[in-house]
Amino acid sequence: MTELTQSFTDHEQVPLRDYAERAYLDYSMYVVLDRALPNIGDGLKPVQRRIVYAMSELGLSAASKHKKSARTVGDVLGKFHPHGDSACYEAMVLMAQPFSYRYPLIDGQGNFGSPDDPKSFAAMRYTESRLAPYAKALLSELGMGTVDFQPNFDGTLKEPVILPARLPNVLLNGGTGIAVGMATDIPPHNLNEVVTACIRLLDEPKATVEQLCEHVKGPDYPTDAEIITPRDDLLKIYETGNGSVKARAVYTREDTDIIITALPHQVSPAKVLEQIAQQMRDKKLPMVEDLRDESDHENPTRLVITPRSNRVDIEQLMNHLFATTDLERNYRVNLNIIGINGKPQVLNLRELLKQWLKFRTDTVTRRLEFRLDQVVDRLHILEGLLVAYLNIDEVIRIIRTEDEPKPALMAAFGLTATQAEAILELKLRNLAKLEEMKIRGEQEALEEERQYLELTLGSKARMKTLIKNELAEDAEKYGDERRSRIVEREAAQALKEEDLMSSEPVTVILSQAGWVRAAKGHDIDAGALNYKAGDEFQDAARGRSNQQAVFLDSAGRAYALPAHTLPSARGLGEPLTSRFNLSEGARFTYALAGDADQKVLLASTFGYGFITATENLHSRMKAGKAMLTVRDGAEPVRPAVLTKDADTIVCATSDGYLLAFPLSELPELAKGKGNKMIQVPPKRLKAGEEHMVGMVVIGEGQDVLVWAGKQYLRMSSKDLEHYRSDRAKRGRKLPKGYQRVTMLEVSSE
Repeated sequence: MTELTQSFTDHEQVPLRDYAERAYLDYSMYVVLDRALPNIGDGLKPVQRRIVYAMSELGLSAASKHKKSARTVGDVLGKFHPHGDSACYEAMVLMAQPFSYRYPLIDGQGNFGSPDDPKSFAAMRYTESRLAPYAKALLSELGMGTVDFQPNFDGTLKEPVILPARLPNVLLNGGTGIAVGMATDIPPHNLNEVVTACIRLLDEPKATVEQLCEHVKGPDYPTDAEIITPRDDLLKIYETGNGSVKARAVYTREDTDIIITALPHQVSPAKVLEQIAQQMRDKKLPMVEDLRDESDHENPTRLVITPRSNRVDIEQLMNHLFATTDLERNYRVNLNIIGINGKPQVLNLRELLKQWLKFRTDTVTRRLEFRLDQVVDRLHILEGLLVAYLNIDEVIRIIRTEDEPKPALMAAFGLTATQAEAILELKLRNLAKLEEMKIRGEQEALEEERQYLELTLGSKARMKTLIKNELAEDAEKYGDERRSRIVEREAAQALKEEDLMSSEPVTVILSQAGWVRAAKGHDIDAGALNYKAGDEFQDAARGRSNQQAVFLDSAGRAYALPAHTLPSARGLGEPLTSRFNLSEGARFTYALAGDADQKVLLASTFGYGFITATENLHSRMKAGKAMLTVRDGAEPVRPAVLTKDADTIVCATSDGYLLAFPLSELPELAKGKGNKMIQVPPKRLKAGEEHMVGMVVIGEGQDVLVWAGKQYLRMSSKDLEHYRSDRAKRGRKLPKGYQRVTMLEVSSE
């Protein structure tokens, strides 16, 4: 027991909170620095850097033969990256996919996936790979003392801390990653544009982001889809390091077909087809007849959409598809990078390029200094070799006769240990007469190179010129034309449900018991249809199948349903109460149908009314929408639809008073009580003895039919002159026999 207690006291005791906090912080920093975020220098994450370095160590240059990918993955895991082989291979495949990387680092042979399914690549035992030509821009200066090396995970090998990139790969290929508490989303860019911006910043260190954006127009994705983000928004992204970019598919017309030739980055053609097909199955795309994929080797992206007829508005259809499918896609931009100080930071375009140029300047400086040291060392050795050749016989004698020739040579000719060692390592074949000339020629060339190196290292202007020339040289070698065109387009707008439905004439029929149905066509005698026992015709409205059917109840509330969802008139219909919650004591009284912008006149039996657009009556709420304010005892009057040339309102009371006044005198409201239309004595109104029974809105040349029971009086525009006055007047009495008015309607003849 004592020994067990002693073993526990030998260990450090740490509060669990402190231990958990420190462990989580360590893990967070590991994920940020060693897994998720790219380094500004070479634009690579550790696993990508190790894959590229391991392939270079295997001799898999762009000029070599392909080797099995499993060989590379094995080397990466065994030497530098002790993690999962599947994750390592997936990172390797990503760098080989031309549809994922703007400038691929690996040249793959075999099945490396497809735009339809980037993860459909074959296993690593089946594929082969080597480095792509562009990878040379990251590796060509590796053995020139440009970067530091660090021990690998088991300390048996060395690996580079960073690759000496000659180009700002962090912008060219971009990258995404999710760390702990932060993420990065860097879009790819065009090499020529970025290099031009770097040169501009070298020439003008105070150049603003706006000036640099004269060169860097925007992201340049591996696909040919258009970038439709406005230029001002793109500028804000580069000024702040945050924002989003919108890319849209490209399409052309071939006869009546729509041909989609390019999709946004990382959008699967199969998924787009499925999204469109789903809408077709749901009958939400009646204007599309056929859909097929004709992609092949010659046309990597060729999706064909066949409209139902040549009357279909193609632009409107495509705008709907852009808004509802992956034919248009948003890409988040977050320029979060591990900077030259080793810390993660969100950078704007100027700061990003400035830091990379600082990295490049340091790299070039180290390269030149490394080469200068080599040149100085070689000149020193050549100086000793020249002494040996001028005194070759004495040198040979010393080597043959002396037990320790090295100190003897140093003493005889004043040589250093390095020079004496070089002389002793000479091969007999190099003792030819022409060797002295070769040494002197090499000395001259190296002396000239030394002067150049010293001048360049000692001059900032020369250093800038060298970096600019190398950038221009690499742009000439690896640069290409922009693939993602930047085009300003209007925002895509999805079509409303009624716009997507086929437009056919329908008649909406409402019964007194609140049952509803819809019959095809407008020549329907609604009163002659069959109704349930004890039920009969109440109201009907003519509209189209792609419009909303509106119902008004006795409390002044409006309800709406898509006309195409109503049951067929072949049956008895269905009660509206199954779809809506009607308030107690209320009943459905009238039906309306028409375009959303159609104007209607709403009024109550108390003689108050207003004009409103039909869309104001549209409500999907089960409880409906309060539209017309009616006082106790009042009810809505049958609504009147306004025609384009309507200019006069005609209304009548139950006691035979008729009034005609200008339409302009009534206000247009979204809802409410409205203004008084016709005067009814308050006492008679309160007693319920007199009320407004009907109203119509007419234009010039139209007649009004005044119904009194089963007989009617036709009144022309000339006849109505006798009844014209201002709004809210009493009006004039109708002739005897027509004073018990039951309804007004506009003559259809």
